Order: sequence, then structure tokens, then C-alpha cells
Amino acid sequence: MCTEQETSRAIELYSDMIRRICLLHLKNHADTEDVFQEVFLKYVLRGAVFESVEHERAWLIRVTVNACKDLLKSLFRRKTVSLEVLSEEAANISSEQYATLEAVLALPEKYKDVIYLHYYEGYNAREIGRILKKKENTVYTLLSRGRELLRQELGGDVIE
Repeated sequence: MCTEQETSRAIELYSDMIRRICLLHLKNHADTEDVFQEVFLKYVLRGAVFESVEHERAWLIRVTVNACKDLLKSLFRRKTVSLEVLSEEAANISSEQYATLEAVLALPEKYKDVIYLHYYEGYNAREIGRILKKKENTVYTLLSRGRELLRQELGGDVIE
């Protein structure tokens, strides 16, 4: 178990990232808060010591993505939330950013994860591969195909 200070530090550092990942997957504020609490409960109860800040961050991302997937697979989760409801949650972003977010949310999950981790969290292909347990070349392929889908959806040049 970790101390209250470690937990407070982690929440301060990673709460925004965890919520963004949850909203990306769940498209629902209430479910986001549920998964947020679950992730930090697992953080508090974990037995392992992290090797570095990057290891801690990657662990939190992996736990968050898995918790979101588990919730989406659960028998109790059969409803959908429109993007209009999500837009209320993201009222602080511009219309151009919203259009991009909407396009990213519409991507198949295998592309959505790598696009989000690369462009929103700043991970490179090798790091994404480690986090998602995929080969680096697979990540490059998913990024390329995801960018192409976004380009087709949004029009314009390929995202770099």
C-alpha cells in the first residue's frame, strides 16, 4: 500500500490524464468518475514499486484503459451516450478542437488508443507498444491508418 502523500501526488499529477482517457473511451461523465476512483483505488492497493515516473504513468494508463474496457464489456453497460452529451463535458474546447475530438472518438478502438496516446499524451511508438502490449511496427501501422481515417473524415492534409 502507498502513503497518503504518494496518492495525493499521483492524483495531482495524473487526474486530468486519467479523466481524458476515460472520457475518450466511455463518453460519459458518471462512468468516468467511477473508473477514475477504481484506478486510484488500485493505485493505493498496489504491491509493486514503480521503477520510474514513466513506469508509473504507463501503469496508470494501462489500468485505466483496461478498467474502461471492463466497464464497456459489463452486462450492466448497454447504453450509449451521444456526442452532444460529451460536448457538454468538453464545453471549454473550440469548435475546431471539438470536430477533431469527435473524429477521434468515432475511430475504431484500436486506432483511437494509439492516436490518443501519441497526439494527446505525447508517447512515441515504442512507448505506446509497451503500454498497449503491441509491437512497435504494429503501432506505426495503426497510427498511419488512424491518421488516414481522420484525414478522410476531417478532410485536408495528413496529420503529422
